[in-house]
Amino acid sequence: MWTELLNSSYFALFLIVALGFMLGRIKVRGVSLDVSAVIFIALLFGHFGVFIPKELGNFGLVLFIFTIGIQAGPGFFDSFRTKGKTLIVITALIIASASLTAVGLKYAFGIDTASTVGLIAGALTSTPGLAVAIDSTDSPLASIAYGIAYPFGVIGVILFVKLLPKLLRVDLEQEARTLEAERRSKYPELQTCIFVVTNPQVFGRSLAQLNVGRMTGAVVSRVKSGAEILIPMGHTQLHEGDFVQAVGSEDALSQLAVLLGERREGELPLVESQDIQSLLLTNKAMINKQLGDLNLHQNFGCTVTRVRRSGIDLAPSPDLALKFGDKLTVVGEKDGLSGLACMLGNNAKLLSDTDFFPIAMGIVLGVLFGKLNISFGGGMSFSPGLTGGVLIVALILSAVGKTGPILWSMSGASNHLLRQLGLLLFLAEVGTSAGKTLVATFQSSGWLLFGVGAAITLVPMLVSVLVGRWVFKISLLDLLGTITGGMTSTPGLAAADSMVDSNIPGVAYATVYPIAMVLLIVCIQVIALAV
Repeated sequence: MWTELLNSSYFALFLIVALGFMLGRIKVRGVSLDVSAVIFIALLFGHFGVFIPKELGNFGLVLFIFTIGIQAGPGFFDSFRTKGKTLIVITALIIASASLTAVGLKYAFGIDTASTVGLIAGALTSTPGLAVAIDSTDSPLASIAYGIAYPFGVIGVILFVKLLPKLLRVDLEQEARTLEAERRSKYPELQTCIFVVTNPQVFGRSLAQLNVGRMTGAVVSRVKSGAEILIPMGHTQLHEGDFVQAVGSEDALSQLAVLLGERREGELPLVESQDIQSLLLTNKAMINKQLGDLNLHQNFGCTVTRVRRSGIDLAPSPDLALKFGDKLTVVGEKDGLSGLACMLGNNAKLLSDTDFFPIAMGIVLGVLFGKLNISFGGGMSFSPGLTGGVLIVALILSAVGKTGPILWSMSGASNHLLRQLGLLLFLAEVGTSAGKTLVATFQSSGWLLFGVGAAITLVPMLVSVLVGRWVFKISLLDLLGTITGGMTSTPGLAAADSMVDSNIPGVAYATVYPIAMVLLIVCIQVIALAV
């Protein structure tokens, strides 16, 4: 009965996943394998002949990579601008040190060229690299060497990523909080206060004439003139002794004090017909529209005092482009607020719904893009491949955000679920495939090639740690993403992703992965032709 059940791929798959989670929860000196333990169970099952279809692995791979790209997309281009050069240099060092290690050990132990390029591809777990190695050498030795180096290429990166924070004595959660605080510091905290109009130069002038928003960066939310509380409009005039409530950064409020007069703490009350509400932007038609284009004062008699996005309060400037899920704090007449709520959508349920059309369409576009073959002349060519194609398309679509009626985004819960599902399918298939030939390849080819492959895996990671931490002094979260991306190791990224609740490793991985893939293919072709 057990043999029959294990021959059933779906039973074997979920058994591997269940046992993997049991193993992953075991901690040794505070270190656990988490979801990465699935691949070790899969290796054992693969050795005893259990088989998970390649199609299931590819299905899991595209799900995992697509959701990583969708999550990382908004931060990818910002990361590329701010840290791109540093991460690219580290990635180039990873590929260069792997290639130099392979060439040096080739001459030291008399290894043939075909096996050398196969070892590089296997040590960096690069299937496109293997395809180029086979095409460049026209020898089966490349695929044999790839099979020998591949298991440690997978396992070595996972273990390295898991152990590195302990060896460097870095608390990843604390580092994530520090980096998040630095990110938030770029957006000044918004405050609310009251001003008494005492500057004679503004007496009798309207808010539109004073151009308060553009002059100071603050937003006027209420005006008290005599006993009357007003929702500010462009034609609202200021008089001596009026009270003005405004929201803005400390600098903006200081400039407003210079313009209006005395600053006081507190808030003005609302009359019965007025209200303050938090409204969600869930209407797809409003996405990417600038706040100023909505003309909320004239159309609804409302004022947006702040916009909350990804846990950060943004000043509501007229040129601020609205995004799906933005939470707008709005003050105005109740009738106007109801109309504005209808226009924005304000449907919390839509934030948790999952539209599978953009997911399916995005993956289709990614697979098609991965099939492109770019020729550089001289017999050299490059194809993004399945992983590269899906990742690049997901990054672009996520950054674009919306195309016509199609919204290229996912809720956090949906993204996490699909990413975990894809990862588990991928690890189970990769592990059983590698475990199937692990012992046989060692017996037929000996331990020499395995040792060389292990060196090609370890040396680049050690080099990247030395350069990244002590030369460029980048955060360990960025470094983990760069190492896994530079090593083209999706299982390695999975290990990093499971260690901390932050998308920083995923963003760094997405930043360097396409570059690493191109550099690796070029190096393999150069070594195959010239060494």
